[in-house]
Amino acid sequence: MPESISHAPASVWRNPIHFLAFGFGSGAVRRAPGTWGTLAAVPFVPLWQHLPLSGYILVLLVSTLVGVWLCGRTAKDLGVHDHSGIVWDEFVGYWLTMLLAPPGWLWLLGGFVLFRFFDILKPWPIGWVDRKLHGGLGIMLDDVLAGAMALAVLLVVEQLV
Repeated sequence: MPESISHAPASVWRNPIHFLAFGFGSGAVRRAPGTWGTLAAVPFVPLWQHLPLSGYILVLLVSTLVGVWLCGRTAKDLGVHDHSGIVWDEFVGYWLTMLLAPPGWLWLLGGFVLFRFFDILKPWPIGWVDRKLHGGLGIMLDDVLAGAMALAVLLVVEQLV
């Protein structure tokens, strides 16, 4: 990726752990890497929605646990607590947002907007977790909380429509 549009270290393209932590490279985009990372997570949702609920939950649990390690390892390797290009946490947060959402592109879009809203604004306790917890757990947990809050709002919206 040309330097003018990428802010990712070269290891993202050579190290499979960094490549995954950078959301298959989607976090390498210089502007709004979290938004691009979330966008890259969208196509997985229809696949997860074809699983039984227990399968989708298993995907979330495994992705979260692997993510704690992936993000922590990549942050340590890069020497940066939470490099903005590390977007695996956005993948998992968005997938959590969509856990109980009905299928369809309007729900995918609504979940995307809600997740980005909570992830960017970081209302309590998201902001507190973001500031106080470090390592892979800290990187992952604020986005999991943002995903849970977005999921709650999405469920309320679903009941109202």
